[in-house]
Amino acid sequence: MKALYIASTGMGAQERNVEVISNNIANMRTTGYKRQRAEFEDLLYHQITRAGATTSDTGTMVPAGLEIGSGVRTVSTPRVMSQGGVNVTERELDVAIRGEGFFMVQLPDGRTAYTRDGSFERSAEGELVTSTGYSIDPGIVIPGTASSITISPDGIVSAYLDNENMPTQVGQLQLARFVNKSGLESMGDNLFLETAASGPAQVSVPNIAGYGNLMQNYLEMSNVNSVTEIADLIAAQRAYEMNARVISGADEMMQATSQLR
Repeated sequence: MKALYIASTGMGAQERNVEVISNNIANMRTTGYKRQRAEFEDLLYHQITRAGATTSDTGTMVPAGLEIGSGVRTVSTPRVMSQGGVNVTERELDVAIRGEGFFMVQLPDGRTAYTRDGSFERSAEGELVTSTGYSIDPGIVIPGTASSITISPDGIVSAYLDNENMPTQVGQLQLARFVNKSGLESMGDNLFLETAASGPAQVSVPNIAGYGNLMQNYLEMSNVNSVTEIADLIAAQRAYEMNARVISGADEMMQATSQLR
């Protein structure tokens, strides 16, 4: 009986849906996290009668065909790249992006990754790095004698050096944007990688139209809405239960048929 297989695909799809929702909830407090959603599509259909098939010699046609579906499958888990809320941290190296851009990060293997996590630190050499120790691209070195570091909305990093009365520019933060942000590949550590689907990175300084501006002493929180996630979780659980009931019902029908024989 096909109903057993069809319902099993529904249970598998909802199980994957719950996994996506649970990952969103787990990352509710992750800086710069962008929530995912599961998207589904129906599987192939077995056509018993085609729509438009003739039913008599006079040319009468079937107005609607007879098709039996094969179930459902999870086709993608795109990220919702909407702006997350910003929280004040009062740390001078915390920077939030208000707009569509991404910070660029130099990985140890030479690749460039992208992140919305602006919780930066200084390495032993004074270099501006992520919380996992990866260098910001382009590299910015803040001298050990620097004090009162400021980061402007357009990404200019300045600091007071030694006993100077005026701040000195020590670097310039840049942002990257993509035609299809949902096409970025997640690699963990709050980092994304460019793919053929995302298109190449378009790099510019902040405060340019489309790239967004920077907010020092702030961090962008995740865009996960707890109420929405719980509602989606309940809906996924109900859909899973209904598919399980279909399997139970189909099994009872098969048992009744075998008893008749």
